[in-house]
Amino acid sequence: MNALPTTTRNAAPPRHFLDLRDFDGATLRAILDLGSRIKRMQHGRTRPLHPRQPLLGRALGLMLSKPSTRTRVSFEVGMRQLGGDVILLSPNDMQLGRGESVADTARVLSRFVDAIVLRTGNTAALHDLARWASVPVINGLTPDSHPVQILADIMTFEEHRGPIAGRTVAWVGDGNNVATSFIEAACLFGFRLRLATPPGHTPSVQALAWARQRGADIVVTTDPRAAVAGADCVVTDTWVSMSDTDAAQRLIAFDPYRVDAALMALAAPDALFMHCLPAHIGDEVTEDVFEGPHSVVFDEAENRLHAQKGLLVWAMGGEHWQDYGQEEPTR
Repeated sequence: MNALPTTTRNAAPPRHFLDLRDFDGATLRAILDLGSRIKRMQHGRTRPLHPRQPLLGRALGLMLSKPSTRTRVSFEVGMRQLGGDVILLSPNDMQLGRGESVADTARVLSRFVDAIVLRTGNTAALHDLARWASVPVINGLTPDSHPVQILADIMTFEEHRGPIAGRTVAWVGDGNNVATSFIEAACLFGFRLRLATPPGHTPSVQALAWARQRGADIVVTTDPRAAVAGADCVVTDTWVSMSDTDAAQRLIAFDPYRVDAALMALAAPDALFMHCLPAHIGDEVTEDVFEGPHSVVFDEAENRLHAQKGLLVWAMGGEHWQDYGQEEPTR
């Protein structure tokens, strides 16, 4: 009698999505183009959004060790719209929370699900999970980077203003995980990036060195006015992240970096304003900017769904993932 195989997974390496710098620009562009095609398939709720259901029979594990609104809902809804299923995996509900190793967890989950999204406060855990998993692992956020957010940001910019290559993006505020992914994106998508951060809150030295070695046009300054002048897009983020314990000191240090109408007026006349949310009105941005004509923050939030559907099809859609949607009618 023939022996049963030890695993049902094929021998091809899994398509992990850990950081933008792991890819070339052409691959990221193809994922975004797919996400845009998928978005155009939507004809409202009167008919199936994706009648071909490219991920039918697939399961996505969502491991969320940090609170989440956009990451959880966009991945969960997106996976189900594509025909797949989702299981929410909280560390407190798993043996991982009682001492089981990441390596063992990764190998067990790889027998049950077809991809894993991890949102974690421990970057090493992401890489450990990817090392041991035989299915794709997707970075849903770590303290060091937030690549899925940047896919949505670029999609949003290009929907409103055309190709981002050659344009100028200004980042104002904390040199945090989102800023790091913007630095990598500037290199890979060919846009200029100006980052204004307070002393002591500058962006990742490693990310800057990686991007500059590859010819990226990036300037780091402490002057928000210099960063915003003439920019095509102004981006900010919360001043106090979930892991920060120095909130009072941060609010003082970041006070000159508030995006208000006067600062926004220095950007290009048709500049966009973006924020990955949640926003703290009156801190990093004033209400008149957040709710004003430059703001595309809710288009940006919606595009988490569409960009990530492109990512999910790329990760699990097989050899011909780029073909999905080519024959579908558009509205």
